[in-house]
Amino acid sequence: MSSPCIICVAITGSLPRKENNPAVPITIEEQVESTQAAFEAGASIAHCHVRNDDQTPTSDPEKFARLLEGLKKHCPGMIVQLSTGGRSGAGEERGGMLPLKPDMASLSVGSNNFPNRVYENPPQLVDWLAEEMLKYDIKPEIEAFDLSHIHQAVNLSKQGKLKAPLYVQFVMGVKNAMPADKPTFDFYVETLKRLAPDAQWCGAGIGPSQVLLNEWSIAAGGHTRTGLEDNVRLDRDTLAPSNAALVERTVALCEKYERPVATWQQAREILGLKAG
Repeated sequence: MSSPCIICVAITGSLPRKENNPAVPITIEEQVESTQAAFEAGASIAHCHVRNDDQTPTSDPEKFARLLEGLKKHCPGMIVQLSTGGRSGAGEERGGMLPLKPDMASLSVGSNNFPNRVYENPPQLVDWLAEEMLKYDIKPEIEAFDLSHIHQAVNLSKQGKLKAPLYVQFVMGVKNAMPADKPTFDFYVETLKRLAPDAQWCGAGIGPSQVLLNEWSIAAGGHTRTGLEDNVRLDRDTLAPSNAALVERTVALCEKYERPVATWQQAREILGLKAG
């Protein structure tokens, strides 16, 4: 039987707003409700950001604490992954929620261009975030926006700065960063397998690239990410009605390629996480 596919749902992010799609969950209550539906549809990881009342992004640890509490109550066993992304704060503010000890946290190990800014991840900040994750026994999800980020993650792992085994997410389709290009994707997979044979990997596509990366990743035996953070549409003409709808589309692709969808128990075992 094929290996189970872990589905991560990125429920809200920092950018999508109600004006883009009314289904984007903003408040803690909305996020918990949306995540619960996605969990029941087949997602086993929730990638989480928090917002202010005016929909702007924040790294407020108190908001993250409330979200974490709600998800543990309504999605028992689901892996909760908090974002340390750069749109929500500056410097060490980005890791202010790590003492909450989530199961996982995102970690970008290098800088790159975004649509209208530079996504800055200087080495000193990367080292500090990695140290905090080790300190609180948090498994990082490496967000690789560029080939160099894969090499850097492997180097950090060899230095003992990251909790092993590695979990690397290939992010493709961000404007001015790596496009969704199949030969490049294949090379990413090959490179990670060569440099870190015990690593697990995931594919995430932005906007219309989402379904492409879902299909490529599932077909290649990896894991994948979906959700309203990355894409607010089912197709060019149709807004996604919920995070659960995007998860259901991903589950259908798993069925197409005869990949079982990982339960939260299987996902924790695959990633080396303690039971929820």
